[in-house]
Amino acid sequence: MSEMKIGMVGLDTSHVTGFADCFNLPEHRFHLPGARIAKAFPGSSALFSLSRSRVGQFTSELRGKYGVGIAGSIEELAGLDAYFLESVDGAQHLEQFRQLAEFGKPVFVDKPLACSYADAKAIFELAREKGIPLMTASSMRFAAGVGDVLPAGAAVFAAEGFGPLAFLPDYRDYFWYGIHTAEIVYRYLGRGCEEVRSISGSGIELVTGRWKDGRIGQITGNSVGSGNFGVLLVTGEGHRVSVQNADIPYMFPMAAAILEFFRSGVSPVDPAESLEIIAFLEAASRSRASGGKTVTLSEL
Repeated sequence: MSEMKIGMVGLDTSHVTGFADCFNLPEHRFHLPGARIAKAFPGSSALFSLSRSRVGQFTSELRGKYGVGIAGSIEELAGLDAYFLESVDGAQHLEQFRQLAEFGKPVFVDKPLACSYADAKAIFELAREKGIPLMTASSMRFAAGVGDVLPAGAAVFAAEGFGPLAFLPDYRDYFWYGIHTAEIVYRYLGRGCEEVRSISGSGIELVTGRWKDGRIGQITGNSVGSGNFGVLLVTGEGHRVSVQNADIPYMFPMAAAILEFFRSGVSPVDPAESLEIIAFLEAASRSRASGGKTVTLSEL
């Protein structure tokens, strides 16, 4: 089998070097053979400070350490086998995906898929229209110690994802890091949330969702300095609490899943679930803006 050549858009996040470790460094402990990031377009968002300030650093690393060719536009990435859409500003994703969809190849869109439900819905509609295999996910869905802790056959009645949740002045509230804890919850409950309510405290954000079958999902985010992610599950076999396994790089399990997706064209995450996660965050954001009013997903 010939080596798959991958393109990348958006070199303004540490995720790009995490993926490059897996695909471009044969000597790396967690190297995934059979694919290589061949070419990348740096991009950047004029509207987001953490994009503008980091794109130069990561572009230099991709070029120097990982041997990635740097393109001057998305159009210059045509002809490759698959694509990462990594731009850290999710508000850019719809327009950038429109360009990548013209290539007719699988696309992985990194977190968040979008910074609004309307954009996320448009991305999936475009993927269906163009026949583009599309996958999106947070690394926490696959992370060791977080995404792999449910015993076979165990029923989950409630799930809480917890972790850091900084709010930035130039990014939409929960869409920056709330996507990680929301993905943890959906990893165990799946889709079916009907309503969401947000509560803000002193350095703590609680977002609680009620599923149509009565199950409860909650994300607990903090800005008080606790940086690890984890999950609490209420199952028929008792409570299970687990935190991320720091011995396994958080990007590696997801990188392995993405490589399989690139080869098969079939996302391991149900597209309807990925879209509902963005709806969950949209509802949470609207609830927060209204002072904690319950928002139903059907309103979206």
